[in-house]
Amino acid sequence: MNIRPRRNRKSEAIRSLIQETRVTTSDFIFPLFLLEGVNDSIAVDSMPGIHRLGLEKMLKEIETCLSLGIKAFDIFPVVPEHYKDSAATRCYDDGFFYQQALRRIKKEFPEACIMTDVALDPYSSDGHDGLVKDGRILNDETLEVLGKQALSQAACGIDIIGPSDMMDGRVGYIREVLDSNGFTEVSIMSYTAKYASAFYGPFRDALDSAPKSGDKKTYQMNPANQQEALIEADLDVEEGADFLMVKPALAYLDVIKLLKDSYPQPIAAYNVSGEYSMLKAASAKGWLDYDRVMQETLMSIKRAGADVILTYHAKEFALLNR
Repeated sequence: MNIRPRRNRKSEAIRSLIQETRVTTSDFIFPLFLLEGVNDSIAVDSMPGIHRLGLEKMLKEIETCLSLGIKAFDIFPVVPEHYKDSAATRCYDDGFFYQQALRRIKKEFPEACIMTDVALDPYSSDGHDGLVKDGRILNDETLEVLGKQALSQAACGIDIIGPSDMMDGRVGYIREVLDSNGFTEVSIMSYTAKYASAFYGPFRDALDSAPKSGDKKTYQMNPANQQEALIEADLDVEEGADFLMVKPALAYLDVIKLLKDSYPQPIAAYNVSGEYSMLKAASAKGWLDYDRVMQETLMSIKRAGADVILTYHAKEFALLNR
């Protein structure tokens, strides 16, 4: 035999030399959950190893992660029920605990890349990403609130706005609001292909943000559709998105590949809470080697074409590979 592929697998040194895909901490955005109580820490039962953190504990967590090479963080607010209303008015309150925390984080760690979430569900008494009237999600009326929310977050000094709401036209509306108010350097990472997935359950436990009625199928994408992601991506690029995201990641590796092959913009993938919790549960049962499967999972997302991976595994990966 003239060709023996095994010759290139015969030692760790050779395997490493020709390795096609590499995952590093520079690929990650680490999602964090912010509590109002500055010294609080509450475990997320459905996400073993993940905690909701008050500001002081979050500052320490970010400091630790920076020392491990994790440079980017997506911060989600855990909004107590008494702050919620049907108009999600707290989402653009410059004095709210979330905005106060963002300003402090950027002051303490100007070198960190801070991303924020733009959607109404954490603040809405209805639990939906848009305004609700007679059971319908209002698209155009929601855009005005999303613009106010994005502007309030940008004023805190954050680096990337992440519209996760899936309202039509929101990227262009937010871009116009940001630019007209002098925030031309704030990036937009659009949740371009966000599917109406069953993998979000533990995240909704963490934020207590599940819809109070109905579901999100009228605005999040049908899991059966791939080509529809191109429609969403075309619109986001035209409207000024700087990154295009696919969410979830593992069940949608084909969509990650499709966007990577079709657009020059960086492609992000959100390795969501349910994907994280599945590995944790199987590991707790002794069914999987968690460290190996976790790294294989992240490798598969990167190999599919993701330039950026939002993942709850970020810190564990960094500790394992330091």
